[in-house]
Amino acid sequence: MAFDGITTKVIADELQTLAGSRIDKIFQPNKNEIVIGLYLDGKNYALNISIDAQNYRINLTTHSKANPQVAPNFCMLLRKHLIGLKLKNVIASNLERLVILEIEGFDEFEDIISKKLVIELMGKHGNIILIDESNIIIDSLRHIKSEDNSNRNILPHTKYQFPTSTKINFLDVKNYDDFKSNLPIEISITNISQEISNTYNGLSKIFIENIIRTLNIKNLDDNSLEKIYNYINSIVQKTSSENLYFKIIEIEANNKIKKDYFLCEGNSNSFAFSLNFFIDDFYYNKESSENFKSYRDTTLKLILDVLKKYKTRLLNINSKLKECENMDTYKLYGELITANLYRIENKNLESVTVENYYDNNNLITIPLDKKYIPSINAKKFFKKYNKLKNTLEIVGIQKQETLQELDYLESIVYELENASSIEEVAQIFDEISENVLFKDTIGKKQKFSKMKKSKLTKNKEVSFNPIKYTFDGFTVLVGRNNKENDYLTLKYANKSDLWFHTKDIHGSHVILKTTGENIDDSILYKCAQLAVKHSKAKHSSNVPVDYCQVKYVKKPNGAKPGMVIYTTNKTIFVK
Repeated sequence: MAFDGITTKVIADELQTLAGSRIDKIFQPNKNEIVIGLYLDGKNYALNISIDAQNYRINLTTHSKANPQVAPNFCMLLRKHLIGLKLKNVIASNLERLVILEIEGFDEFEDIISKKLVIELMGKHGNIILIDESNIIIDSLRHIKSEDNSNRNILPHTKYQFPTSTKINFLDVKNYDDFKSNLPIEISITNISQEISNTYNGLSKIFIENIIRTLNIKNLDDNSLEKIYNYINSIVQKTSSENLYFKIIEIEANNKIKKDYFLCEGNSNSFAFSLNFFIDDFYYNKESSENFKSYRDTTLKLILDVLKKYKTRLLNINSKLKECENMDTYKLYGELITANLYRIENKNLESVTVENYYDNNNLITIPLDKKYIPSINAKKFFKKYNKLKNTLEIVGIQKQETLQELDYLESIVYELENASSIEEVAQIFDEISENVLFKDTIGKKQKFSKMKKSKLTKNKEVSFNPIKYTFDGFTVLVGRNNKENDYLTLKYANKSDLWFHTKDIHGSHVILKTTGENIDDSILYKCAQLAVKHSKAKHSSNVPVDYCQVKYVKKPNGAKPGMVIYTTNKTIFVK
Protein backbone atom coordinates (compact mmCIF):
# COMPACT_ATOMS: atom_id res chain seq x y z
CA MET A 1 0.00 0.00 0.00
CA ALA A 2 1.43 3.36 -0.97
CA PHE A 3 1.63 6.05 1.70
CA ASP A 4 -1.56 7.58 0.33
CA GLY A 5 -3.96 10.19 1.65
CA ILE A 6 -5.78 7.82 3.99
CA THR A 7 -2.53 6.61 5.52
CA THR A 8 -1.39 10.22 5.87
CA LYS A 9 -4.63 11.05 7.71
CA VAL A 10 -4.45 8.23 10.26
CA ILE A 11 -0.75 8.86 10.96
CA ALA A 12 -1.45 12.57 11.45
CA ASP A 13 -4.34 11.70 13.79
CA GLU A 14 -1.91 9.84 16.07
CA LEU A 15 0.68 12.61 15.85
CA GLN A 16 -1.91 15.10 17.06
CA THR A 17 -1.38 13.56 20.51
CA LEU A 18 2.02 15.27 20.54
CA ALA A 19 0.49 18.75 20.38
CA GLY A 20 2.23 20.86 23.00
CA SER A 21 5.57 19.07 22.71
CA ARG A 22 8.75 21.14 22.52
CA ILE A 23 11.19 20.87 19.60
CA ASP A 24 14.64 20.29 21.07
CA LYS A 25 16.62 18.61 18.27
CA ILE A 26 16.70 18.61 14.47
CA PHE A 27 18.86 16.36 12.27
CA GLN A 28 19.20 15.70 8.55
CA PRO A 29 20.63 12.18 8.03
CA ASN A 30 20.55 12.49 4.23
CA LYS A 31 19.29 14.71 1.44
CA ASN A 32 15.72 13.34 1.69
CA GLU A 33 15.13 13.10 5.44
CA ILE A 34 14.62 15.37 8.42
CA VAL A 35 14.35 14.05 11.99
CA ILE A 36 12.76 16.33 14.60
CA GLY A 37 13.27 15.62 18.31
CA LEU A 38 10.19 16.32 20.45
CA TYR A 39 9.88 16.43 24.23
CA LEU A 40 6.55 15.98 26.01
CA ASP A 41 5.68 14.99 29.58
CA GLY A 42 9.14 13.69 30.38
CA LYS A 43 9.42 11.61 27.21
CA ASN A 44 11.45 12.09 24.04
CA TYR A 45 10.07 11.35 20.58
CA ALA A 46 11.70 11.40 17.17
CA LEU A 47 9.54 12.50 14.22
CA ASN A 48 10.94 11.20 10.95
CA ILE A 49 10.03 13.02 7.72
CA SER A 50 11.16 11.41 4.46
CA ILE A 51 10.51 12.72 0.93
CA ASP A 52 12.36 9.88 -0.77
CA ALA A 53 10.70 9.19 -4.12
CA GLN A 54 9.95 5.55 -3.25
CA ASN A 55 9.69 5.57 0.54
CA TYR A 56 8.11 8.94 1.36
CA ARG A 57 6.38 9.14 4.75
CA ILE A 58 6.00 10.94 8.07
CA ASN A 59 6.04 8.93 11.29
CA LEU A 60 7.54 8.57 14.73
CA THR A 61 10.70 6.49 14.68
CA THR A 62 12.79 4.49 17.14
CA HIS A 63 15.52 3.65 14.61
CA SER A 64 18.58 5.85 14.77
CA LYS A 65 20.51 6.89 11.67
CA ALA A 66 24.03 8.21 11.25
CA ASN A 67 24.19 11.97 10.81
CA PRO A 68 26.83 13.95 8.90
CA GLN A 69 29.48 15.66 11.01
CA VAL A 70 28.55 19.00 9.46
CA ALA A 71 24.81 19.67 9.33
CA PRO A 72 23.43 20.67 5.88
CA ASN A 73 22.26 24.25 5.36
CA PHE A 74 18.53 23.45 5.53
CA CYS A 75 19.00 21.56 8.78
CA MET A 76 20.85 24.54 10.27
CA LEU A 77 18.05 26.86 9.15
CA LEU A 78 15.40 24.66 10.79
CA ARG A 79 17.41 24.62 14.00
CA LYS A 80 17.64 28.38 13.95
CA HIS A 81 13.90 28.90 13.46
CA LEU A 82 12.28 25.95 15.27
CA ILE A 83 14.33 24.72 18.22
CA GLY A 84 12.71 25.82 21.44
CA LEU A 85 9.27 26.28 19.86
CA LYS A 86 6.28 24.03 20.49
CA LEU A 87 4.25 21.85 18.17
CA LYS A 88 0.76 23.37 18.23
CA ASN A 89 -1.13 21.28 15.72
CA VAL A 90 -0.78 18.49 13.13
CA ILE A 91 -3.07 18.88 10.13
CA ALA A 92 -3.66 16.42 7.28
CA SER A 93 -5.34 18.32 4.47
CA ASN A 94 -8.37 16.70 2.77
CA LEU A 95 -6.87 13.24 2.27
CA GLU A 96 -4.01 14.81 0.37
CA ARG A 97 -0.50 13.56 0.95
CA LEU A 98 0.23 16.81 2.69
CA VAL A 99 0.83 17.43 6.39
CA ILE A 100 1.14 20.82 8.07
CA LEU A 101 2.94 21.13 11.39
CA GLU A 102 1.79 24.32 13.09
CA ILE A 103 4.52 25.57 15.40
CA GLU A 104 4.50 28.49 17.81
CA GLY A 105 6.54 30.04 20.59
CA PHE A 106 8.06 33.26 21.83
CA ASP A 107 10.92 35.29 20.44
CA GLU A 108 13.56 37.13 22.49
CA PHE A 109 11.08 39.97 23.06
CA GLU A 110 8.43 37.57 24.42
CA ASP A 111 6.29 38.14 21.33
CA ILE A 112 4.34 35.18 19.96
CA ILE A 113 5.75 33.81 16.72
CA SER A 114 4.08 31.27 14.47
CA LYS A 115 5.58 29.12 11.76
CA LYS A 116 4.45 26.18 9.70
CA LEU A 117 6.39 23.22 8.37
CA VAL A 118 4.62 21.95 5.26
CA ILE A 119 5.41 18.36 4.31
CA GLU A 120 4.46 17.41 0.77
CA LEU A 121 4.61 13.62 0.37
CA MET A 122 4.29 13.46 -3.40
CA GLY A 123 6.89 10.99 -4.59
CA LYS A 124 9.61 12.57 -6.69
CA HIS A 125 7.87 15.95 -6.23
CA GLY A 126 7.98 15.77 -2.42
CA ASN A 127 9.27 18.66 -0.37
CA ILE A 128 9.64 20.07 3.15
CA ILE A 129 8.86 23.78 3.30
CA LEU A 130 9.17 26.22 6.20
CA ILE A 131 6.78 29.19 6.00
CA ASP A 132 6.04 32.11 8.32
CA GLU A 133 2.71 33.41 9.67
CA SER A 134 2.11 35.24 6.38
CA ASN A 135 2.60 32.06 4.33
CA ILE A 136 5.88 33.42 2.95
CA ILE A 137 8.44 30.69 2.30
CA ILE A 138 11.48 31.00 4.56
CA ASP A 139 13.22 28.11 2.83
CA SER A 140 12.61 24.59 1.55
CA LEU A 141 14.54 21.36 1.25
CA ARG A 142 14.16 21.51 -2.52
CA HIS A 143 13.94 24.71 -4.53
CA ILE A 144 11.51 24.56 -7.46
CA LYS A 145 10.95 27.11 -10.19
CA SER A 146 7.75 27.39 -12.20
CA GLU A 147 9.69 26.95 -15.43
CA ASP A 148 10.90 23.54 -14.25
CA ASN A 149 7.69 21.80 -15.37
CA SER A 150 5.92 23.08 -12.26
CA ASN A 151 2.92 25.38 -11.84
CA ARG A 152 4.36 27.15 -8.80
CA ASN A 153 7.56 28.50 -7.32
CA ILE A 154 8.99 26.98 -4.15
CA LEU A 155 11.67 29.55 -3.42
CA PRO A 156 12.62 31.67 -0.38
CA HIS A 157 10.68 34.94 0.02
CA THR A 158 7.85 33.83 -2.29
CA LYS A 159 4.29 33.20 -1.16
CA TYR A 160 3.52 29.54 -0.60
CA GLN A 161 0.87 28.03 -2.85
CA PHE A 162 -0.76 24.74 -2.04
CA PRO A 163 -0.46 22.08 -4.77
CA THR A 164 -3.58 21.73 -6.89
CA SER A 165 -5.35 18.56 -7.97
CA THR A 166 -8.03 17.72 -10.50
CA LYS A 167 -9.25 14.80 -8.39
CA ILE A 168 -12.42 14.94 -6.32
CA ASN A 169 -12.16 15.21 -2.55
CA PHE A 170 -13.62 11.98 -1.19
CA LEU A 171 -14.62 13.79 2.01
CA ASP A 172 -17.08 15.82 -0.06
CA VAL A 173 -18.91 12.70 -1.29
CA LYS A 174 -22.34 12.58 0.37
CA ASN A 175 -23.49 9.04 -0.35
CA TYR A 176 -23.03 6.02 -2.57
CA ASP A 177 -24.99 7.49 -5.47
CA ASP A 178 -22.77 10.55 -5.40
CA PHE A 179 -19.70 8.30 -5.31
CA LYS A 180 -20.88 6.23 -8.27
CA SER A 181 -21.92 9.23 -10.38
CA ASN A 182 -18.35 10.51 -10.51
CA LEU A 183 -16.98 7.23 -11.90
CA PRO A 184 -16.90 6.38 -15.62
CA ILE A 185 -19.81 4.36 -16.96
CA GLU A 186 -17.58 1.69 -18.44
CA ILE A 187 -15.94 0.11 -15.41
CA SER A 188 -15.18 -3.51 -14.59
CA ILE A 189 -13.44 -5.57 -11.95
CA THR A 190 -10.18 -5.22 -13.91
CA ASN A 191 -10.07 -1.43 -13.95
CA ILE A 192 -12.18 -0.35 -10.98
CA SER A 193 -9.19 0.18 -8.66
CA GLN A 194 -7.45 2.37 -11.21
CA GLU A 195 -10.61 4.37 -11.95
CA ILE A 196 -11.37 5.05 -8.27
CA SER A 197 -7.75 6.10 -7.68
CA ASN A 198 -7.81 8.40 -10.71
CA THR A 199 -11.13 9.98 -9.65
CA TYR A 200 -10.73 10.49 -5.88
CA ASN A 201 -7.81 11.95 -4.00
CA GLY A 202 -6.09 10.01 -1.24
CA LEU A 203 -7.14 6.55 -2.47
CA SER A 204 -4.29 4.56 -3.97
CA LYS A 205 -4.80 1.79 -6.49
CA ILE A 206 -3.23 -0.74 -4.14
CA PHE A 207 -5.60 0.30 -1.34
CA ILE A 208 -8.65 -0.38 -3.53
CA GLU A 209 -7.18 -3.70 -4.76
CA ASN A 210 -6.77 -4.84 -1.17
CA ILE A 211 -10.35 -3.88 -0.37
CA ILE A 212 -11.54 -5.99 -3.31
CA ARG A 213 -9.38 -8.85 -2.07
CA THR A 214 -10.61 -8.47 1.52
CA LEU A 215 -14.28 -8.39 0.47
CA ASN A 216 -13.65 -11.31 -1.90
CA ILE A 217 -15.29 -9.50 -4.82
CA LYS A 218 -15.01 -11.52 -8.04
CA ASN A 219 -17.34 -9.58 -10.33
CA LEU A 220 -18.31 -5.92 -10.31
CA ASP A 221 -21.96 -5.03 -9.99
CA ASP A 222 -23.91 -2.33 -8.19
CA ASN A 223 -23.95 -4.28 -4.95
CA SER A 224 -20.20 -5.00 -4.89
CA LEU A 225 -19.37 -1.38 -5.83
CA GLU A 226 -21.46 -0.18 -2.91
CA LYS A 227 -19.55 -2.56 -0.61
CA ILE A 228 -16.31 -1.00 -1.80
CA TYR A 229 -17.68 2.49 -1.13
CA ASN A 230 -18.92 1.54 2.35
CA TYR A 231 -15.53 0.06 3.27
CA ILE A 232 -13.67 3.18 2.11
CA ASN A 233 -16.13 5.48 3.85
CA SER A 234 -15.97 3.50 7.07
CA ILE A 235 -12.19 3.91 7.30
CA VAL A 236 -12.22 7.56 6.24
CA GLN A 237 -14.84 8.46 8.83
CA LYS A 238 -12.94 6.92 11.73
CA THR A 239 -12.27 9.72 14.20
CA SER A 240 -9.55 7.80 16.06
CA SER A 241 -6.71 5.67 14.79
CA GLU A 242 -7.37 3.32 17.72
CA ASN A 243 -10.06 1.70 15.59
CA LEU A 244 -7.66 1.00 12.71
CA TYR A 245 -4.61 -1.15 12.19
CA PHE A 246 -2.17 -2.11 9.45
CA LYS A 247 -1.92 -5.70 8.32
CA ILE A 248 1.10 -7.15 6.51
CA ILE A 249 0.16 -8.74 3.19
CA GLU A 250 2.09 -10.44 0.42
CA ILE A 251 1.61 -9.41 -3.20
CA GLU A 252 2.92 -11.14 -6.30
CA ALA A 253 4.44 -8.77 -8.84
CA ASN A 254 6.75 -9.62 -11.75
CA ASN A 255 6.94 -13.23 -10.56
CA LYS A 256 8.20 -12.06 -7.16
CA ILE A 257 6.49 -11.98 -3.78
CA LYS A 258 6.84 -8.68 -1.96
CA LYS A 259 5.48 -7.54 1.37
CA ASP A 260 3.07 -4.64 1.66
CA TYR A 261 0.61 -3.31 4.21
CA PHE A 262 -3.12 -2.73 4.24
CA LEU A 263 -5.21 -0.41 6.45
CA CYS A 264 -8.01 -2.34 8.14
CA GLU A 265 -10.76 -1.75 10.67
CA GLY A 266 -10.31 -3.27 14.10
CA ASN A 267 -9.18 -2.72 17.68
CA SER A 268 -5.93 -4.66 17.55
CA ASN A 269 -3.78 -1.73 18.67
CA SER A 270 -2.48 -2.21 22.20
CA PHE A 271 -0.02 0.66 22.57
CA ALA A 272 0.27 4.36 21.79
CA PHE A 273 1.35 5.41 18.31
CA SER A 274 1.00 1.83 17.07
CA LEU A 275 0.26 2.95 13.48
CA ASN A 276 3.27 5.27 13.48
CA PHE A 277 5.59 2.58 14.77
CA PHE A 278 4.20 0.03 12.31
CA ILE A 279 5.08 2.41 9.46
CA ASP A 280 8.48 2.99 11.09
CA ASP A 281 9.34 -0.71 11.26
CA PHE A 282 7.91 -1.47 7.82
CA TYR A 283 9.89 1.19 5.98
CA TYR A 284 13.03 0.65 8.07
CA ASN A 285 13.06 -3.02 7.08
CA LYS A 286 12.20 -2.14 3.49
CA GLU A 287 14.98 0.45 3.21
CA SER A 288 17.46 -1.85 4.94
CA SER A 289 16.65 -4.59 2.45
CA GLU A 290 16.91 -2.21 -0.50
CA ASN A 291 20.19 -0.73 0.74
CA PHE A 292 21.60 -4.20 1.36
CA LYS A 293 20.72 -5.33 -2.17
CA SER A 294 22.12 -2.13 -3.64
CA TYR A 295 25.42 -2.38 -1.76
CA ARG A 296 25.72 -6.11 -2.45
CA ASP A 297 25.00 -5.72 -6.17
CA THR A 298 27.47 -2.84 -6.46
CA THR A 299 30.19 -4.83 -4.72
CA LEU A 300 29.37 -7.95 -6.72
CA LYS A 301 29.71 -6.02 -9.98
CA LEU A 302 33.16 -4.81 -8.94
CA ILE A 303 34.25 -8.35 -8.16
CA LEU A 304 32.73 -9.86 -11.31
CA ASP A 305 34.47 -7.22 -13.46
CA VAL A 306 37.83 -8.22 -12.00
CA LEU A 307 36.90 -11.91 -12.21
CA LYS A 308 36.08 -11.50 -15.90
CA LYS A 309 39.44 -9.79 -16.48
CA TYR A 310 41.34 -12.65 -14.86
CA LYS A 311 39.36 -15.28 -16.74
CA THR A 312 40.30 -13.51 -19.96
CA ARG A 313 43.90 -13.47 -18.80
CA LEU A 314 43.73 -17.22 -18.17
CA LEU A 315 42.41 -17.81 -21.70
CA ASN A 316 45.33 -15.82 -23.12
CA ILE A 317 47.78 -17.77 -20.97
CA ASN A 318 46.32 -21.08 -22.12
CA SER A 319 46.58 -19.89 -25.71
CA LYS A 320 50.28 -19.12 -25.21
CA LEU A 321 50.81 -22.46 -23.53
CA LYS A 322 49.22 -24.17 -26.52
CA GLU A 323 51.78 -22.46 -28.78
CA CYS A 324 54.55 -23.79 -26.55
CA GLU A 325 53.41 -27.34 -27.26
CA ASN A 326 55.20 -27.10 -30.64
CA MET A 327 58.51 -25.73 -29.34
CA ASP A 328 60.30 -29.10 -29.54
CA THR A 329 59.26 -29.35 -33.18
CA TYR A 330 61.02 -26.05 -33.94
CA LYS A 331 64.14 -27.35 -32.18
CA LEU A 332 64.00 -30.54 -34.23
CA TYR A 333 63.65 -28.55 -37.48
CA GLY A 334 66.68 -26.44 -36.60
CA GLU A 335 68.82 -29.43 -35.71
CA LEU A 336 67.88 -31.41 -38.83
CA ILE A 337 68.51 -28.45 -41.16
CA THR A 338 71.86 -27.72 -39.49
CA ALA A 339 72.91 -31.39 -39.70
CA ASN A 340 72.01 -31.56 -43.39
CA LEU A 341 73.24 -28.13 -44.58
CA TYR A 342 75.95 -29.75 -46.70
CA ARG A 343 73.28 -31.66 -48.59
CA ILE A 344 70.78 -28.80 -48.98
CA GLU A 345 71.01 -26.29 -51.82
CA ASN A 346 72.05 -22.86 -50.53
CA LYS A 347 69.13 -21.00 -52.02
CA ASN A 348 65.66 -19.90 -51.08
CA LEU A 349 63.36 -22.92 -50.84
CA GLU A 350 59.74 -23.48 -49.76
CA SER A 351 60.62 -26.73 -47.94
CA VAL A 352 63.26 -29.42 -47.58
CA THR A 353 62.96 -33.15 -47.05
CA VAL A 354 65.58 -34.78 -44.84
CA GLU A 355 66.08 -37.91 -42.78
CA ASN A 356 64.92 -37.66 -39.16
CA TYR A 357 67.60 -39.43 -37.16
CA TYR A 358 65.33 -39.25 -34.08
CA ASP A 359 62.75 -41.42 -35.93
CA ASN A 360 64.68 -44.28 -37.52
CA ASN A 361 65.82 -42.00 -40.37
CA ASN A 362 62.28 -41.69 -41.70
CA LEU A 363 61.89 -38.81 -44.13
CA ILE A 364 60.42 -35.54 -42.80
CA THR A 365 59.43 -32.44 -44.79
CA ILE A 366 60.32 -29.15 -43.12
CA PRO A 367 58.46 -25.97 -44.25
CA LEU A 368 60.76 -22.99 -44.84
CA ASP A 369 60.36 -19.27 -45.19
CA LYS A 370 61.15 -18.70 -48.87
CA LYS A 371 62.55 -15.23 -48.08
CA TYR A 372 65.57 -16.79 -46.37
CA ILE A 373 68.17 -19.46 -47.18
CA PRO A 374 68.05 -22.75 -45.19
CA SER A 375 70.79 -21.76 -42.70
CA ILE A 376 68.87 -18.60 -41.74
CA ASN A 377 65.68 -20.66 -41.43
CA ALA A 378 67.53 -22.96 -39.01
CA LYS A 379 68.56 -19.98 -36.86
CA LYS A 380 64.98 -18.74 -36.84
CA PHE A 381 63.72 -22.14 -35.73
CA PHE A 382 66.22 -22.16 -32.83
CA LYS A 383 65.28 -18.59 -31.92
CA LYS A 384 61.58 -19.47 -31.87
CA TYR A 385 62.32 -22.55 -29.77
CA ASN A 386 64.25 -20.53 -27.19
CA LYS A 387 61.53 -17.88 -27.12
CA LEU A 388 58.80 -20.46 -26.53
CA LYS A 389 60.95 -22.19 -23.91
CA ASN A 390 61.28 -18.94 -21.96
CA THR A 391 57.59 -18.23 -22.52
CA LEU A 392 56.67 -21.63 -21.12
CA GLU A 393 58.59 -20.95 -17.93
CA ILE A 394 57.18 -17.44 -17.42
CA VAL A 395 53.63 -18.23 -18.50
CA GLY A 396 53.60 -21.34 -16.32
CA ILE A 397 54.24 -19.14 -13.28
CA GLN A 398 51.65 -16.62 -14.51
CA LYS A 399 49.07 -19.38 -14.85
CA GLN A 400 49.68 -20.58 -11.31
CA GLU A 401 49.32 -17.03 -9.98
CA THR A 402 46.21 -16.40 -12.07
CA LEU A 403 44.58 -19.60 -10.84
CA GLN A 404 45.26 -18.49 -7.27
CA GLU A 405 43.74 -15.08 -7.97
CA LEU A 406 40.68 -16.68 -9.55
CA ASP A 407 40.32 -19.01 -6.58
CA TYR A 408 40.44 -16.01 -4.23
CA LEU A 409 37.96 -14.01 -6.32
CA GLU A 410 35.53 -16.92 -6.40
CA SER A 411 35.80 -17.19 -2.61
CA ILE A 412 34.83 -13.51 -2.37
CA VAL A 413 31.83 -14.10 -4.67
CA TYR A 414 30.80 -16.97 -2.41
CA GLU A 415 31.05 -14.75 0.67
CA LEU A 416 29.01 -12.03 -0.98
CA GLU A 417 26.30 -14.42 -2.11
CA ASN A 418 25.95 -15.60 1.49
CA ALA A 419 26.11 -12.15 3.11
CA SER A 420 22.91 -11.27 4.94
CA SER A 421 23.52 -7.72 6.18
CA ILE A 422 24.99 -4.39 5.08
CA GLU A 423 27.65 -4.82 7.75
CA GLU A 424 28.88 -8.07 6.17
CA VAL A 425 28.94 -6.46 2.72
CA ALA A 426 30.91 -3.53 4.16
CA GLN A 427 33.51 -5.92 5.60
CA ILE A 428 33.86 -7.67 2.25
CA PHE A 429 34.23 -4.30 0.53
CA ASP A 430 36.92 -3.30 3.03
CA GLU A 431 38.75 -6.54 2.25
CA ILE A 432 38.79 -6.04 -1.51
CA SER A 433 39.62 -2.34 -1.11
CA GLU A 434 42.91 -3.37 0.50
CA ASN A 435 43.69 -5.87 -2.27
CA VAL A 436 45.93 -4.91 -5.18
CA LEU A 437 43.62 -6.81 -7.55
CA PHE A 438 41.07 -4.01 -7.24
CA LYS A 439 43.34 -0.97 -7.32
CA ASP A 440 42.18 -0.02 -10.84
CA THR A 441 38.52 -0.88 -10.23
CA ILE A 442 37.61 0.69 -6.90
CA GLY A 443 37.48 4.45 -6.62
CA LYS A 444 36.49 6.37 -3.53
CA LYS A 445 33.23 4.63 -2.68
CA GLN A 446 32.00 6.94 0.06
CA LYS A 447 28.72 5.18 0.66
CA PHE A 448 30.46 2.11 2.01
CA SER A 449 32.43 4.15 4.51
CA LYS A 450 29.12 5.20 6.10
CA MET A 451 28.04 1.66 6.86
CA LYS A 452 28.05 0.56 10.47
CA LYS A 453 30.94 -1.70 11.39
CA SER A 454 30.82 -4.47 13.97
CA LYS A 455 32.96 -4.61 17.09
CA LEU A 456 36.65 -4.64 16.27
CA THR A 457 39.13 -7.17 17.58
CA LYS A 458 41.97 -6.16 19.84
CA ASN A 459 44.27 -5.45 16.92
CA LYS A 460 41.73 -2.92 15.55
CA GLU A 461 42.24 -4.30 12.05
CA VAL A 462 39.36 -6.69 11.53
CA SER A 463 35.73 -6.89 12.64
CA PHE A 464 35.07 -10.10 14.53
CA ASN A 465 31.60 -11.49 15.03
CA PRO A 466 31.65 -15.16 14.01
CA ILE A 467 28.55 -17.33 13.87
CA LYS A 468 28.28 -19.32 17.10
CA TYR A 469 26.86 -22.81 17.65
CA THR A 470 26.75 -25.06 20.72
CA PHE A 471 26.77 -28.89 20.59
CA ASP A 472 26.62 -30.93 23.80
CA GLY A 473 28.43 -28.23 25.73
CA PHE A 474 31.02 -27.57 23.00
CA THR A 475 31.27 -24.18 21.31
CA VAL A 476 31.69 -24.04 17.53
CA LEU A 477 32.61 -20.82 15.72
CA VAL A 478 32.19 -20.15 11.99
CA GLY A 479 33.90 -17.29 10.12
CA ARG A 480 31.73 -15.10 7.89
CA ASN A 481 34.40 -13.82 5.49
CA ASN A 482 38.05 -14.30 4.56
CA LYS A 483 39.52 -11.79 6.99
CA GLU A 484 37.39 -13.15 9.81
CA ASN A 485 38.43 -16.71 8.85
CA ASP A 486 42.09 -15.70 9.18
CA TYR A 487 41.57 -14.06 12.56
CA LEU A 488 39.42 -16.91 13.87
CA THR A 489 41.90 -19.63 12.91
CA LEU A 490 45.28 -17.94 13.25
CA LYS A 491 44.72 -15.50 16.13
CA TYR A 492 41.66 -16.41 18.17
CA ALA A 493 41.65 -20.23 18.22
CA ASN A 494 43.88 -22.22 20.58
CA LYS A 495 46.45 -24.57 19.09
CA SER A 496 44.56 -27.57 20.46
CA ASP A 497 41.21 -26.54 18.95
CA LEU A 498 39.98 -28.42 15.89
CA TRP A 499 39.77 -26.76 12.47
CA PHE A 500 37.28 -27.91 9.78
CA HIS A 501 36.99 -26.97 6.10
CA THR A 502 35.43 -28.52 3.01
CA LYS A 503 38.13 -30.19 0.90
CA ASP A 504 39.04 -28.12 -2.20
CA ILE A 505 35.72 -26.26 -1.96
CA HIS A 506 35.19 -22.62 -1.00
CA GLY A 507 33.71 -22.22 2.44
CA SER A 508 34.10 -20.86 5.94
CA HIS A 509 36.64 -21.89 8.57
CA VAL A 510 34.95 -23.83 11.37
CA ILE A 511 36.59 -23.99 14.80
CA LEU A 512 35.59 -26.48 17.50
CA LYS A 513 36.72 -25.14 20.88
CA THR A 514 38.27 -27.91 22.98
CA THR A 515 40.16 -28.20 26.24
CA GLY A 516 42.24 -31.17 25.20
CA GLU A 517 39.60 -33.83 25.88
CA ASN A 518 38.61 -36.52 23.40
CA ILE A 519 35.82 -35.55 21.04
CA ASP A 520 33.06 -37.99 20.12
CA ASP A 521 32.64 -38.86 16.48
CA SER A 522 29.11 -37.46 16.61
CA ILE A 523 30.47 -34.00 17.53
CA LEU A 524 33.09 -34.20 14.78
CA TYR A 525 30.38 -35.10 12.26
CA LYS A 526 28.18 -32.19 13.37
CA CYS A 527 31.11 -29.81 12.90
CA ALA A 528 31.74 -31.26 9.46
CA GLN A 529 28.07 -30.69 8.65
CA LEU A 530 28.49 -27.05 9.64
CA ALA A 531 31.51 -26.76 7.34
CA VAL A 532 29.37 -28.08 4.47
CA LYS A 533 26.45 -25.83 5.41
CA HIS A 534 28.73 -22.77 5.20
CA SER A 535 30.32 -23.70 1.86
CA LYS A 536 29.55 -23.77 -1.85
CA ALA A 537 28.76 -27.49 -1.46
CA LYS A 538 25.84 -26.94 0.92
CA HIS A 539 23.38 -28.45 -1.59
CA SER A 540 25.66 -31.39 -2.50
CA SER A 541 25.95 -34.86 -1.03
CA ASN A 542 28.91 -36.97 0.09
CA VAL A 543 31.05 -33.85 0.60
CA PRO A 544 34.60 -34.39 1.96
CA VAL A 545 35.55 -32.24 4.96
CA ASP A 546 39.13 -32.07 6.21
CA TYR A 547 39.89 -31.46 9.87
CA CYS A 548 42.98 -31.18 12.04
CA GLN A 549 44.28 -29.35 15.09
CA VAL A 550 44.70 -25.62 14.63
CA LYS A 551 48.46 -25.91 15.22
CA TYR A 552 48.77 -27.73 11.89
CA VAL A 553 47.09 -24.89 9.96
CA LYS A 554 49.55 -22.37 8.48
CA LYS A 555 49.32 -19.32 6.26
CA PRO A 556 51.99 -19.06 3.54
CA ASN A 557 53.77 -15.74 3.15
CA GLY A 558 51.90 -13.45 0.78
CA ALA A 559 48.80 -15.65 0.72
CA LYS A 560 45.43 -13.99 0.16
CA PRO A 561 43.01 -13.57 3.09
CA GLY A 562 41.38 -16.88 4.01
CA MET A 563 43.97 -18.98 2.18
CA VAL A 564 45.81 -21.50 4.39
CA ILE A 565 47.65 -24.83 4.13
CA TYR A 566 47.34 -27.69 6.60
CA THR A 567 48.84 -31.10 7.39
CA THR A 568 48.14 -34.25 9.46
CA ASN A 569 44.48 -33.93 8.60
CA LYS A 570 41.70 -36.49 8.53
CA THR A 571 38.64 -36.47 6.27
CA ILE A 572 34.96 -36.91 7.05
CA PHE A 573 32.41 -37.44 4.27
CA VAL A 574 29.13 -35.67 4.94
CA LYS A 575 26.21 -37.37 3.27
